Amino acid sequence: MANKDYYSILGVNKSASEDEIKTAYRNLAKKYHPDVNKDNPDATSKFKEISEAYGVLSDKEKRSNFDKFGTAEANDFSGFSGSSAGGGFGGFEDFGGFEDIFNIFGMNSKRSAKFREVGSDLATSMSISFEEAAFGVEKEILIVRQERCSECNGSGSKPNSEYVKCPECDGKGKVQYTQNSIFGRVTNVAECQNCKGTGKVAKEKCNACRGSGVRKVSRAIKVKIPAGIDDGQVIKMRGEGEQTASKDGQTGDLHITIKVQPHALLTRNGFDLYVDVFVPFTSLLLGGKIDIPILNGVQKLDIPPLTQSNTKFTLRGKGIKYLRGVGSGDLYVTLKGEIPKNLDKNTKKLVEEINDNLSNSDYPKSENYKKKLK
Repeated sequence: MANKDYYSILGVNKSASEDEIKTAYRNLAKKYHPDVNKDNPDATSKFKEISEAYGVLSDKEKRSNFDKFGTAEANDFSGFSGSSAGGGFGGFEDFGGFEDIFNIFGMNSKRSAKFREVGSDLATSMSISFEEAAFGVEKEILIVRQERCSECNGSGSKPNSEYVKCPECDGKGKVQYTQNSIFGRVTNVAECQNCKGTGKVAKEKCNACRGSGVRKVSRAIKVKIPAGIDDGQVIKMRGEGEQTASKDGQTGDLHITIKVQPHALLTRNGFDLYVDVFVPFTSLLLGGKIDIPILNGVQKLDIPPLTQSNTKFTLRGKGIKYLRGVGSGDLYVTLKGEIPKNLDKNTKKLVEEINDNLSNSDYPKSENYKKKLK
């Protein structure tokens, strides 16, 4: 998938809008759909290819990943699989279901469309500390989701209940409906949703789920957060979303937005860390050792004598661990000299004596400024 150019497949520019991508897909879908190209053996593979391309480019997150990394899966973290870009005959989100594609071609669908129910995705957020984001952590999150009813196993019927003919489809398991399309009036046949295609419904409904086959359940989910994750990034947990009543249904996914709490001193940019350290001006004059905050504690930093304020030091490998690959970012330390807020008479006299012993040449930057000022 990563070697394909989805923009070229749909015949659009990389800057194409959502409407342009949708229009290009519709036109190509009409042209290459297998039901209108029965004599063209290449139409099926071409149709799959354009459906796959549309599945990626019509999704903002997948398109962003594809533009940045050449694959729709770039934002999936270790331990979690990414979403599919759309294989087979997918990509019909904008058409309301597979049988609706026939409306585009003006066809009459005389066959029953067997649908695979899909559970809804869930979205939530999780707050973690700065250190947990840096080193990784496993935590639990409590969610409320729809699950298949355990009392009736999704059937919606009371145990040992008698079954009667479905009133919606008259026991046929299929329903017929008519729609108006740009090509005229179209008749379609689909699986009856009331009886799920069986033609029968329970005489008595399940008390636990009231016949729906699903129930809302609170569930604790373990989440493995990888080291190096940043604020605002999303972890996708496939199959941890909502279930359907049908055993053959596809469970939705769980999307967790990570919120990283700020550090008291350190700030982050990518995988690098930054800190401003205020020290007495005498420490800059005389030199010495100071404590620098790092992710797992404190580290000593040697200050040479006569260090200028705003001097920057780099501590290699003391930043955030790379989310992908080996190694870590760096820690950038900026020293800022601080003068005392108060001076007593004796201290002030000593400072004046020091100042008298210094010449203008001892302040090259100040002298350079004065020259430019003139």
